[in-house]
Amino acid sequence: MPAERDDGPVSLRPMQPADVPAVMAVQAACYGEHLLEPAGVLHDRLVAAADTCWVALRGDRVCAYLAAYRSRLGAVTALNGPFKPVPSPDTLYLHDLAVHPDAHGSGLGGRLVDGLMVLARREGLRWSALVAVQGATSFWRRHGYEPHAPAQPERLGAYGGDAHYMVRPLVA
Repeated sequence: MPAERDDGPVSLRPMQPADVPAVMAVQAACYGEHLLEPAGVLHDRLVAAADTCWVALRGDRVCAYLAAYRSRLGAVTALNGPFKPVPSPDTLYLHDLAVHPDAHGSGLGGRLVDGLMVLARREGLRWSALVAVQGATSFWRRHGYEPHAPAQPERLGAYGGDAHYMVRPLVA
């Protein structure tokens, strides 16, 4: 029997180190085993990009998260790789968005993305990019992303055969 969906109030906030276990539980509920990344990697990414890693909470329960960082167009973060700050970033790279299955259809993924797009535009970033996995290309197209050739195509293989590098312009 599926879990009953709680449609109570949701809050968005920057991810905190104490959120890592709950984020890992969301990750485990959403991804195939080959895409799971260790808690230590997530913690290091949070340290590197604290203002662009966010969680969505219902009450005190993490039900979705988005881990992103400033990068350059065409760059692909390796699976289990670090977030490496770059000089003169032009892109907000969305490395990982996951919404717990109990919260699917709630719009939380879009809310997290929209919140970070405000930050990216305010900073003058020109692009947002990501690697779509597990058939999520249509979700990302609804949010303005289109397939694009990455500068590091060899890194896509680790994400699975259906991985696609996608880009969204942030300036008109």
